[in-house]
Amino acid sequence: MVGDLSDVRAMEQDFPSTRNESGYQRFRLGDFVFSRDEYFVHIEWRAQGKKLSHTMSADVFLRALMRDVAWNFFYGWVNFDDVFGTRNRYDRVELYAGRYHPVYKEQGLDHSACFDSSFVMQAFRSMLDDWTNVGYDPFAAPAETGLTWQGKKQGHNRAALNRARESCRRMPGLPGDVPLRTDRNRYPINRAFLDVPQDEPVIEAEPGFEHEVHAFNLFAYLSRSDVTWNPSVTSVCKHSLFCPTTEEYILPVKHANDRIEWFLQLSDQIEWRIEDRATGRPRASVVMRAGDVAAMPADIRHQGFSRRRSMLLVWENADPRLPQLYEDGILPPSLAGEFQEPGSVK
Repeated sequence: MVGDLSDVRAMEQDFPSTRNESGYQRFRLGDFVFSRDEYFVHIEWRAQGKKLSHTMSADVFLRALMRDVAWNFFYGWVNFDDVFGTRNRYDRVELYAGRYHPVYKEQGLDHSACFDSSFVMQAFRSMLDDWTNVGYDPFAAPAETGLTWQGKKQGHNRAALNRARESCRRMPGLPGDVPLRTDRNRYPINRAFLDVPQDEPVIEAEPGFEHEVHAFNLFAYLSRSDVTWNPSVTSVCKHSLFCPTTEEYILPVKHANDRIEWFLQLSDQIEWRIEDRATGRPRASVVMRAGDVAAMPADIRHQGFSRRRSMLLVWENADPRLPQLYEDGILPPSLAGEFQEPGSVK
């Protein structure tokens, strides 16, 4: 098991792959081996001289893999389930199996390894491309994409996989920034949001300030999102990011934070299952309805459940110093304090 980044050995060759009887490629990243069949993904590794394996439903794995790729490994830990996941170490990515599962960990049957982020991204993109069949969209709700993830290898769905995550520089609709979703052919209103007004706000700026005042209809913008559980950055002010998203069914990962996240429920309802970040032991259950605000501290993992498609605003602090401040105990996990220098935090 890799204990720290200084122990990481460099990969000597690109990840090799072979095809199985189901037509899917088999991938190896270091000591991890990934394969899939008509229904399942199998992850293999070795610990204490033993060969271990873990099985996941292929749709669950693909939806998690899609988020890991689209989010560029996101902040902190992306748990595909209770056993396997990735940790963003910024420029490097840690792959782990059982490391944050108490039984595997206590018996020494866990395994982890770190790789360059670009290497893992290339491998995951290739895996996602090969294992996603025509017609299946890992970003869509099950009602929208059906059971096309099942069966033997059948074509690709690169149009869905290669969506560019929409991240504004300041705010959508500003000159030179991400455009508003006004093209009804490219951005149709989602079936769950047909009643959302599409009117844009009227801006009455003082003379001389016409180019300094901007507003847009966030609800209309979100009503035209064709993905679930994938935040779009819609406001940037230094390290402060507003990342609203639409949610339906289950958050495909258990996200473990390396900083505090703030949630503002904009519509409908999401139920959150909160667990300890390191062990997965239950910590809390949170039901959020429209207007509710909750903070997810920096020492938990969370997974959401949304019966109806809902709108959620996530506020993120993208300050790159935060992970180490929490890791070193300078900031307690429930405090998102203001600070000038790391040594001056109170």
